Amino acid sequence: MYTSIKKGALLISPMLLFFLQTFAQQNILDEYIQVAFHNNKGLKSQQFELTRSMLALQEARSLFGPNVAVLGSYTKSKGGRTIDFPIGDLMNPVYSSLNQLTNSHQFPTLSNVSFQLNPENFYDAKVRASLPLINAEIYYNQKIKQQQISQQQAALNVYKRELVKDIKSAYFQYYQAFQSVDIYRNAMLLINENIRINESMVKNGVRNNTAVYRARTEQEKIISDINQAENNRRNAQAYFNFLLNRDLESDITLDSTLLGIRVALPAKDINGREELQQYKSATTAYQLNEKMQRSYLIPKLNTFVDLGSQGAMAHFNQDTRYYLIGVNLEWNIFSSNKQKYRIQQASNQVHEIVNETAKTQDALELQLYQTTQNYQTALANMQAAKSQLAFSEKYYRDQLKVYKEGQLLYLELLDAQNQLTQAQLKNTIALAAVQTAYAAVERAVAGYDINDHQQ
Repeated sequence: MYTSIKKGALLISPMLLFFLQTFAQQNILDEYIQVAFHNNKGLKSQQFELTRSMLALQEARSLFGPNVAVLGSYTKSKGGRTIDFPIGDLMNPVYSSLNQLTNSHQFPTLSNVSFQLNPENFYDAKVRASLPLINAEIYYNQKIKQQQISQQQAALNVYKRELVKDIKSAYFQYYQAFQSVDIYRNAMLLINENIRINESMVKNGVRNNTAVYRARTEQEKIISDINQAENNRRNAQAYFNFLLNRDLESDITLDSTLLGIRVALPAKDINGREELQQYKSATTAYQLNEKMQRSYLIPKLNTFVDLGSQGAMAHFNQDTRYYLIGVNLEWNIFSSNKQKYRIQQASNQVHEIVNETAKTQDALELQLYQTTQNYQTALANMQAAKSQLAFSEKYYRDQLKVYKEGQLLYLELLDAQNQLTQAQLKNTIALAAVQTAYAAVERAVAGYDINDHQQ
């Protein structure tokens, strides 16, 4: 279904090729894009997200290394269970017999002993060094973090490409608004000239005041058009500077040569789109998550070393010091199907992201087709606008000549002048529309080399 769309999007008519030419050198618009890459706050937010993902990967890698911790506890207790040891009942008869035999009191009388089970005035302090030997969860977690970095890098590039398109569109919108102001001011000059001519004719008795009044009415209308055009220019200027994170009233350098540039459409398809790279990384991450859930059958093996001391408080000597070396094994062999459902959830996520990838690819194919068609239409409209402007200019010159000879009504001359003004406006709009449409095609095929403009 979409094969034909892709082919149609990449076909360029001979007329289109006739108007296309290569433009490789750096221009003022590229410099503005570099400024935006450096200053735009939305782009900085994306860069912060990328940094966070990179730090998360470093954290995941650190889990493979040893961990050293200081552990300590102190216990003081009273009461509770005891162990009774009848040492007196056992030994006193023996000691009494020995005293009689030796005719002495050398062997004392002993009391029965009761030991408290809870430790009283007891401390245990140690330094523990541990190291994972086998842990599939840590391994897959690191792999997932790597894919998240790729996904965030793609998201950053997506934002950059949208920013490039927005900056180009805003630049040409400002150019169009700026030109509109000049066009209306030129129209005002024509109206002023008409007023001068009509007043001269009135003085010479050739015309009456009706033409003068009509010209002054048109003069007020042009003043209103100029005010509106100036407002549009200021708003376009503010939006462009907003994208660059500059003062909203900062001057914008205009380059008229940019309107004459026709850069050949990139001979690419949508495979270079970072959106697809995002989905590719996300798919890999979900697949790794599924493997991580299945790895519960792999035992976890850790080793540790304890160096410490334990005993009664305030006692520290060779009898209290100790070391302990050991290995911990954890092997989950039954968890009431908990892992089974986790695996099923992870598998479902994989199928879901694969479907979303296909949907996005179809949408991007459609976008490429539509933007290419819009660009071709904009080129055709530009040629029509140029022809209309040429005819309007000739028509106005002819009408003005006849009017000065007194053989034409002023309303007819005014109509020719309005046609000229509208043709000039349409020509400016058409020129800007071509560049805006090209920026959309460039965005659809990821054609702008953003790597050459990173700061």
